[in-house]
Amino acid sequence: MIKMDEEKIIKTDAAGEAEGLPPLDFSTFILSLSSSVLMNLGLVENPMTGKTEKEPAVARQTIDLLTLLKEKTAGNLSEEEGKLLDNVLHELRLWYVKVTS
Repeated sequence: MIKMDEEKIIKTDAAGEAEGLPPLDFSTFILSLSSSVLMNLGLVENPMTGKTEKEPAVARQTIDLLTLLKEKTAGNLSEEEGKLLDNVLHELRLWYVKVTS
């Protein structure tokens, strides 16, 4: 099956999952957001352009979004998901301070 996503064509398997990508779950979502922060801090290349770009305000906003998710999902996450979110937030905050200081 093929789905249209704006200007891209995405191949999907029988279950509707994008081929070659990890399954969608909370942990994958958190890791995706954390990758976005690292990219906006200029620590990893933008996969679309192959360049490093610094957008610290966007990185801070995404960290704030992760903090909001932590608050709104309190009591509803598995122990593993909660630890992942705590660890990701801790690391991203450290990187943010290091890069913006």
